[in-house]
Amino acid sequence: MVKYGGAAAAFLFLTVCAQATPEKPLRVITSFYPVYTAALNVVHGVEGVEVKNLASPRLGCLHDYRLTAGDMRRLADADVLLVNGAGMENFLDKVAGQLPQLRVIDVSRGIPLADGNAHVWVSFAGARGQVDNIAEALAKILPDKASAFRANARDYKQRLDLLEKKMRTALAPFAGTPIVTFHEAFPYFARDFHLELAGVIEREPGTEPSARDLADIVKLVRSRHVKALFTEPQFSDRSARVVEAETGVKVFELDPVATGPSNPEAARNAWLTAMEKNLEVLQTALK
Repeated sequence: MVKYGGAAAAFLFLTVCAQATPEKPLRVITSFYPVYTAALNVVHGVEGVEVKNLASPRLGCLHDYRLTAGDMRRLADADVLLVNGAGMENFLDKVAGQLPQLRVIDVSRGIPLADGNAHVWVSFAGARGQVDNIAEALAKILPDKASAFRANARDYKQRLDLLEKKMRTALAPFAGTPIVTFHEAFPYFARDFHLELAGVIEREPGTEPSARDLADIVKLVRSRHVKALFTEPQFSDRSARVVEAETGVKVFELDPVATGPSNPEAARNAWLTAMEKNLEVLQTALK
């Protein structure tokens, strides 16, 4: 049996403790669900990175979301905040003012916007751009893990590419078809698949259209021979049902993937799963 003297024993104890203490993870918080799903794919299987989502996975688009005291405490403990950007998060001035040490990464940086619309993730090109931005931002912060982040980004984008090709082929016969959506979440999606976005029912979710607004939508649906009305699972379909009753044009549901399952493994695949469902819905609605 080997015995150690006091100094040697102390050195051995400190060495063992240092080896047993796990490295502090990089604590990443995402502003809301679409950014969360993208980030989960970039960091998948990479040790030393912890990703959590700020807003509830059932919230929907942030729009006028106000930070709670609990949100601020969580952000104070984070190292990085990934935000959609493009005007989606109106609370960023508050974060910058109260938490100047927090790294804030705009994951839509460099992605061309359509009339300032922030819903860039509801598009294959936008989703790929956000994934690349997340991978590059994290690669700069943790350069020793850069190759893993970039490899994950490539793998996920390959899955996006395959689904995009499938959807382009399946939806090609419907090019030019006029549709009306619930709110302005789908301009990029409509552009991707050459659908004509003839109008929206609610410019801002939660702000129901007036009787005059609904009358205008009814008139538009009739005059443009709109094929289908699309609501979103995150919001009430009451206004759309009024238009359906007046015009006979059926209501269907398209998911902009602003909400989804909270389980990280399910959330990692949520964007692709929702788009597969959207394809099925469109094939039924537009036939």
